[in-house]
Amino acid sequence: MKKVVLIRHGESLWNKENRFTGWTDVDLSEKGVEEAHEAGRLLKAEGFCFDKAYTSYLKRAIKTLNAVLEEMDQLWIPVEKTWRLNEKHYGNLQGLNKAETAEKFGEAQVKLWRRSYDVAPGPLAADDSRSPLQEAKYAKVEKSLLPLTESLKDTVDRIVPYWSQTIVPSMQPGEEVLIAAHGNSLRGIIKHIKGISDADIVGLNLPTAVPYLFVFDDAMNLQEDRFLGDPEKIKALMEAVANQGKTKK
Repeated sequence: MKKVVLIRHGESLWNKENRFTGWTDVDLSEKGVEEAHEAGRLLKAEGFCFDKAYTSYLKRAIKTLNAVLEEMDQLWIPVEKTWRLNEKHYGNLQGLNKAETAEKFGEAQVKLWRRSYDVAPGPLAADDSRSPLQEAKYAKVEKSLLPLTESLKDTVDRIVPYWSQTIVPSMQPGEEVLIAAHGNSLRGIIKHIKGISDADIVGLNLPTAVPYLFVFDDAMNLQEDRFLGDPEKIKALMEAVANQGKTKK
C-alpha cells in the first residue's frame, strides 16, 4: 500500500481578509500557524511517518509544511519544492476582496473565476510588479511556462504531469508522502486521482489545514480517500470556503 496526504496551507493573511491571493506570496496568519500545528498533532496521533514531502514556492505552504513536520518531529525528511504546486494564478484579481468583487461583478461571475474549470480572470501585464516574470524565485523557470492568469484547467495542466511523472514514480510500496500546497493546485490533483468531471469539480471546496488521506495499492489504484478530523467541523469549514465569493449581507 502507498499513502498520500494532501493538506492545504493554514489560513493566510489574505484568506483572513477574504482577498484573491493566487501567486502573491502572502504569509500565514496567527490562526493559520496554529491550524498547521494542529494538523501536525493530528497526523502524529494518527500514526503517520512520512518518507518525503512536496510543497510549492509560496511561503504559506512552506511554513504549513514545516509546522506539520515540526509537530511530528520529522523536519529531517526530504522536501522538494516546485512552482508547479503553486496556487492557481488569479491574474488581475490578485489582491482584490472577494465579497467586494462579487458586489461589483455579481456572485455568478466570481464563482466562475474562483471555481469553474476553464474560465480564467483577466491576465496581468508582463511588467506588472505582481507578475512572476518580475520575481527572483522564478528566474530559472522557462519564461513561457510562467502564467499571468490561469483557469483551473490551466492549473491542472501544470500539476498533473508533475504528479504523474515525478511524485508517483518516486513512491515505493509502504511509503507515505505529504503534499502541502493550495486549494486549487490540490483540487487539480484530486480531480485527476478521482476522475471528477469538469462540472463537478466546481463543488469541491478544501478547508485550510485539514489533512486529506488517499490510500493506494502498490499499482497506485485508489483504495480509499477521506478527510482526517471531526466530520461536522470539516463540513462547516468547507461551507465557509464556498461562501467566500458571495456578497456581504
